Amino acid sequence: MFESLLLPDVSAKDLIELGDRWIHFLAGVVWIGLLYFFNWVNSAFAPTMDADTKRKVVPELMPRALWWFRWGALVTWFTGFILLFFVYYHGSFLLEGGEDPTAMQWVPAFLGLFVGFVIYDQLFKHMAGQHGIAVVIWGLLTLGYAAYCREVADFSMRATYIHAAALFGTAMAANVWMRIWPAQKRIITAIKNGEAPIAADPAMAGLRSKHNTYMSVPLLLLMVSVHQDSILSLDWYVALPTVLVLGFVLTYALYAKAKSVPGM
Repeated sequence: MFESLLLPDVSAKDLIELGDRWIHFLAGVVWIGLLYFFNWVNSAFAPTMDADTKRKVVPELMPRALWWFRWGALVTWFTGFILLFFVYYHGSFLLEGGEDPTAMQWVPAFLGLFVGFVIYDQLFKHMAGQHGIAVVIWGLLTLGYAAYCREVADFSMRATYIHAAALFGTAMAANVWMRIWPAQKRIITAIKNGEAPIAADPAMAGLRSKHNTYMSVPLLLLMVSVHQDSILSLDWYVALPTVLVLGFVLTYALYAKAKSVPGM
């Protein structure tokens, strides 16, 4: 009796999906919240510390913050990966017509998430002196990936936006574990020992963290856009470039504001 009142027509799959979505959202709040702390708060605070203060504060603060940061990133990505399989690859939301998809219809787009990070990573490694051009190319590649999903694979608009967001999310999570965290470990160790970090480490970790911040803003809108008719009703080649440009402008403005927020 009580089961029928509490869980009317709810399957185990529905409950697993709900729990996974809840964890995905919670872990994402932890991850992205710390990302913004590092980029808009700590980036302004850290230069105010002298060497002795840094040697005391950094080894105590940063390992703790980076623990939540990197595991929040991993849990967010992994639970998002599960949602892709439940909701899209084994659900009715992937294709425009609502029919059940075959593996050949979703596997290329799924693999594209990982190929996307490799391309992104190499792009910014080999175009370090042409950063602005690299950013434009990465944006165009994102649009190309969305075009494949929508026009070639016949994904629904909802699935197209989710995959564009997942492309950013995968690159961001890989940045955390493969680029930012290894560099930060070396930086923290150097500061703790009273040594100067290797010059390339703060520069690379800071740049990849900044990339993640810029990608996170359109990612957040694309994730919630699946429930917004105002975006779903637009053609992807109108909505997605608009989201990317407005996300870039908004993030740029928030960076500018962060510089002007005073301490006590």
